[in-house]
Amino acid sequence: MDQLFPLLEALGILGFAHIEGGDADLTASGKCYVDADILRRKVKFAEHLVRPVSLAAHIRRVLDERPGNRAKEDRFLRELEDFFGEGEAERVLQVAIEWGRFAELFAYDEGAGILSLENPAGFEQKD
Repeated sequence: MDQLFPLLEALGILGFAHIEGGDADLTASGKCYVDADILRRKVKFAEHLVRPVSLAAHIRRVLDERPGNRAKEDRFLRELEDFFGEGEAERVLQVAIEWGRFAELFAYDEGAGILSLENPAGFEQKD
């Protein structure tokens, strides 16, 4: 149960499911995601990630704007600490990094603490 509720919440946030009164129904996008191959899933996930998860969109925007397309994770952590406590800020950033990496919005070198555009799949944000 501890894993199910966060998963359902994530599905709702990303627009892959409608969650209401204890019921979860996949949206058309959710069904498309389920039926897609891994590459199409990553594209679909990226499209749905940058809309409701402003932190993921912010990270990508910062990386796009930087000359070397790189930024230290500490930069984002400091911003989050203005809104959350230290532990919660780290957790939120870690989730955004994991989701962004899966979507191939950006890469992350954990040892160096660097986010970059070195090997993601060239996702282009649509306004």
